[in-house]
Amino acid sequence: MNISDNKATLSFSDGSPAVEFPIYKGTVGPDVIDIRKLYGGTGKFTYDPGFMSTASCNSSITYIDGDKGELQYRGYPIEQLAVNADFMESCYLLLNGELPNAAQKKEFVETVSKHTMVHEQMQFFFRGFRRDAHPMSVLVGTVGALASFYHDSLDINDAKQREISAIRLIAKMPTLVAMAYKYSIGQPFMYPRNDLSYSANFMRMMFGNPCEEYKVNDVLVRALDRILILHADHEQNASTSTVRLAGSSGANPFACIAAGIACLWGPAHGGANEAALTMLKEIGSVENIPAFIAQVKDKNSGVKLMGFGHRVYKNFDPRAKLMRETCYEVLNELGLQDDPLFKLAMELEKIALNDEYFVSRKLYPNVDFYSGIVQSALGIPVSLFTGIFAMARTIGWIAQWNEMIADPEQKIGRPRQLFIGATTRDVPPLDKR
Repeated sequence: MNISDNKATLSFSDGSPAVEFPIYKGTVGPDVIDIRKLYGGTGKFTYDPGFMSTASCNSSITYIDGDKGELQYRGYPIEQLAVNADFMESCYLLLNGELPNAAQKKEFVETVSKHTMVHEQMQFFFRGFRRDAHPMSVLVGTVGALASFYHDSLDINDAKQREISAIRLIAKMPTLVAMAYKYSIGQPFMYPRNDLSYSANFMRMMFGNPCEEYKVNDVLVRALDRILILHADHEQNASTSTVRLAGSSGANPFACIAAGIACLWGPAHGGANEAALTMLKEIGSVENIPAFIAQVKDKNSGVKLMGFGHRVYKNFDPRAKLMRETCYEVLNELGLQDDPLFKLAMELEKIALNDEYFVSRKLYPNVDFYSGIVQSALGIPVSLFTGIFAMARTIGWIAQWNEMIADPEQKIGRPRQLFIGATTRDVPPLDKR
């Protein structure tokens, strides 16, 4: 970041002297006012619930322009990455800052493949969970427990150990997600296959069984790979900020990623595609769409159109167009165009894209609308949607965590507060309360 020639001056109407703050410029995006000396100079804090106007760090990983509908990983538009690169290349990019050449990709893929197995003891850990436990609770526990098995990579101040931890997390997440699914349905765990691609290996661990050879469908594997690319990182969102905050204390990377998974579990963050599919099931059939749309338009009904619009992207979600293409590819490949649920989804999409009420409010279908449909078509249960999200986002979390640890300006997170409780008072005797 570069310091600007301009400065920000804050003046007060209570007679306090004005203070001046430096302004920093990023390569793109809004300038930031450095208020680190605000409290020391004025005795005052800023107040910004949700940190909507506060930059908590500097980062060179992901950039979003919500007004323009732009998402870039290390400067590369998501529209190009999703078409011209696979998930492993995207992982390498997020971790290292540049796309790999052929030799670098080969080495990276081989390294990740060699770490896909989890410790055999983890099988017994799974037996401690109820079979109907939510996959996210299982992932919080099992990912956090990885620190129990890999003491050789817990020194966060050693760049090499951080790299080893990153590879282990990227490699083992698909195995753990698939194990959570297999455990929930009472099927045997499937060991990973190092000769398969990252996404194909996951599909086999999810849907294969020891009784027969799993047949890889390239269309479905490509669809999953695109889901992973599109969800790999999304700047300083709630779960990423959680990972950074946990990491600022010096916590090990496995604990930090487990914290990110716990945050992602919240329905306001990681549950959007699940909510969209639930909405479709509640509508029931194409015939019920007009009545549902009428309820959505009625402000007093409390009915919301899930999977449309986005709190960050004010015009359109750049990931949605790519996911829409994938959605239609998958439905055509599986012959599901006439399936009632998917027919309902496509009709709802058509209405929302042409109805003036939704167009004027820029409530376009977002990535979650299409990814929920795709995952359902792939046979992934709704309860595991957020687990797939966590698998994709792990690379973003670990890249952000690694960047934070290496940042000399980083300090332990310590947000301040506006206290509105009782002032100092004495504790009365029990008989006078």
